[in-house]
Amino acid sequence: MITDDHLALLRLLACGGASAPRRRLLGHTRTPVAALEAGPATWRACGLEPAQLATLRSSASPPGRILDWLAAPGHHLLGWHEADYPSLLRQVDSPPLALFVAGDPDALWQPAVAVVGSRRPSPGGLDNARGFARALARSGLTVTSGMAAGIDTVAHQACLAQGGSTIAVLGTGPDVAYPPGNLDLHADLLARGVVVSEFPPGTGPRPEHFPRRNRIIAGLTLGTLVIEAAARSGALITARLAAEAGREVFAVPGSVHNPMARGCHRLIGEGATLVQDIDDLTDALAPLAFRLADDLRRRLGAPTSGDHVIGEGPPAVSGGGAPGNSLKESCDGPDHNTLWESLGHDPTDMDQLVERSGLTAAQVSSMLLVMELEGRVTSQHGRYFRRH
Repeated sequence: MITDDHLALLRLLACGGASAPRRRLLGHTRTPVAALEAGPATWRACGLEPAQLATLRSSASPPGRILDWLAAPGHHLLGWHEADYPSLLRQVDSPPLALFVAGDPDALWQPAVAVVGSRRPSPGGLDNARGFARALARSGLTVTSGMAAGIDTVAHQACLAQGGSTIAVLGTGPDVAYPPGNLDLHADLLARGVVVSEFPPGTGPRPEHFPRRNRIIAGLTLGTLVIEAAARSGALITARLAAEAGREVFAVPGSVHNPMARGCHRLIGEGATLVQDIDDLTDALAPLAFRLADDLRRRLGAPTSGDHVIGEGPPAVSGGGAPGNSLKESCDGPDHNTLWESLGHDPTDMDQLVERSGLTAAQVSSMLLVMELEGRVTSQHGRYFRRH
């Protein structure tokens, strides 16, 4: 159902220009409707430019294509002001004011790794993309990429084939398949994955959109894995943005004779983690995964390390950045004990755990992540059991 807040948020999006003043306005007023009702004096005080003020004063309705898309089942408009806005994405430079999401928005809170690379990879690069995407899916991590040709495409396909969770962040509207050769993949992602864009439905591909897309890929994920990349590559932009957001950057080495490996070698020389298998990823991702789990518990209303005001960025972890204290406290609660009793020594899938425990899938996923990081739980092929 399209709400008044949706319509007001669409008007804020239509303003264009710098997004920081509009985020400031939403942080001050708390809802899009209240932001419009605040009036020109508040708009100016928040830093909106004259052109943005003029757009807000108009009463033009959003284009019908956008409203038709939003009215369809499974389609969502997720605003900066909402508690469901992904915690990790808030931390990037200039996070999107809103996201158009086709699929389950809760997937944006799952621990994810970006898998990116060349649009013209070598056969070995394609094999590496498939192998890592499958391994990430088996380990319960979401594979996030940009649905570009080459490495992106293979990573999405391999994850879907493994039965894993995958998110495609587009540089077009969520309803536009680009490149055109990925029309079938786009349909598969809409049916079995999640498609995300900050651009409204109907927006076609523009060169300046893809670096903006890359910051979302980097921002939604715990780390970025570069499979193959030339010396000048969009994948290197994603890796740089990930590093700037405090995320891990991983690179797969290749032959010195392969021009598609030069970007990876450059990243390794600059401090990226050299990876050869999935185990090289998981240890390095643990600290950020702890923080994501803490933020997810906050969203679900469970005990956390502190209060958080929407619009002021993610909360700090208690104990000077040491996540173990707050996590241990929350792991002693009754819900965690219920989940622990629901786990057996034989592998159990997520649906069974939800049924046994009576908890929601989001709660179970968050708690399992903490238990796995503590070494109490092991996962294999999407099934969980107590570690001996």
